Amino acid sequence: SVIFIKAFLVCLLAAGVIGLCAGIGIVKGVVDNAPDIDSTSVIPRGYKSVMIDSDGNKMAELITAGSNRVWVDIDKIPDHVQKAFIDIEDERFYEHNGVDLKGIVRAGVKGVASGFRKTEGASTITQQLLKNNVFDFMSEDTMMEKIERKLQEQYLALELEKIMTKDEILEAYLNTINLGQNTLGIQAASNRYFNKDVSELTVSEAAVIAGITKSPNKYNPVSDPEENAKRRELVLSAMKKNGHISDAEYEEAM
Repeated sequence: SVIFIKAFLVCLLAAGVIGLCAGIGIVKGVVDNAPDIDSTSVIPRGYKSVMIDSDGNKMAELITAGSNRVWVDIDKIPDHVQKAFIDIEDERFYEHNGVDLKGIVRAGVKGVASGFRKTEGASTITQQLLKNNVFDFMSEDTMMEKIERKLQEQYLALELEKIMTKDEILEAYLNTINLGQNTLGIQAASNRYFNKDVSELTVSEAAVIAGITKSPNKYNPVSDPEENAKRRELVLSAMKKNGHISDAEYEEAM
């Protein structure tokens, strides 16, 4: 029995080593097949065209599918608008290096506690930017495809943060995201929902738009204002919790 136990333990250890090596090899293969990227790879594509007359007056807007976007530089986006998105989507954005390990653990624990139902994601803003502009062509029909894409996404997020600043990543993200009603990016959404420039958005209006991000259909303020109102309150609560708005600003926005 002692010999059997020893042999069993040796076989178990060998199997573990072989499994570990195989796992490392698979991960390395997935990472090696990741797309090559640079800072231009994550810049959104597709913008609307505006026709103006000789006096500079707008005559018409030409918008094709997936192009209702107006680029806006990060220094033209108010701080409270930036923080609304960060606080609800990736509150440790300025702390992590592209992958939020704390967020992954938290999402995993909540997933187990809820019976393995997906209650929240752990993708960072950097990862979301890559998903929208680099991996938008990839299919995720099978579990293996989803795992492959997620591993590559996390690897490239680490690489992207080595060549781009946080402000550059956030600028590209805010000009990329789908915000419902055929609007792409924060400027187009500000025009669509409030008929104003992004620089004029109030805290409450910023929370309305930031709340759309999780699901442009479910949280659309035009087609489903009640669901958006619930999400807006979560955004405002997160902004207050993280110290980005005062109690007075929170009450006013509510």
